[in-house]
Amino acid sequence: MPAQYWPLLKKYWLPLALFLVGMIFFVYGLIAFLGSVSKPQNVTFKSDSATVSPKVQDLIQIDIEGAVVMPGVYKLSSNSIIQDALVSSGGLSSDADRDWVSKNINLAAKLYDGAKIYIPKMGEDVVAQQASSTTDQQSLINVNTASSDALDAPPGIGPATATKIINGRPYTKPNDLLDKKVVSSKVFNQIKDKISTY
Repeated sequence: MPAQYWPLLKKYWLPLALFLVGMIFFVYGLIAFLGSVSKPQNVTFKSDSATVSPKVQDLIQIDIEGAVVMPGVYKLSSNSIIQDALVSSGGLSSDADRDWVSKNINLAAKLYDGAKIYIPKMGEDVVAQQASSTTDQQSLINVNTASSDALDAPPGIGPATATKIINGRPYTKPNDLLDKKVVSSKVFNQIKDKISTY
């Protein structure tokens, strides 16, 4: 260093020393900051069991009986369809009337809490299982299991409405025919004493 700067260094050594120390800390801090920015941050995902697990109120209970591998009551998600119920029960048993199922059960129909599904065996007379009315002892038509011809019998129901009833299965109560807009109020009043859901 030229001799001409020595007097200045002797005179201002303290401010220069403080400046150099400050620059060292500044550079060190800058390096530490840039290092933390470039380092990938660990991201932790926390799962809330209340949102991941199905809530109790989102589950429905259905009863599937008859010619299935494991008949019984099952808990399913609220958006389940009849096919889901069949899968849960192990599927149709070897003696199930598959032809009747294909004609009378809409596998894509949405299930409701408390729904009852009955799968008949081959050769089983499903119509004979329909309940009797307590007032006039006439057989009620089970809208969940009756064939298209049986549904066509009551007044106000034709082939088209019978098909709509079959496609809207299952029903937990007769009023479901109104709630699902399967029949009009006028038709429902004509048939409400002639139908059942079990």
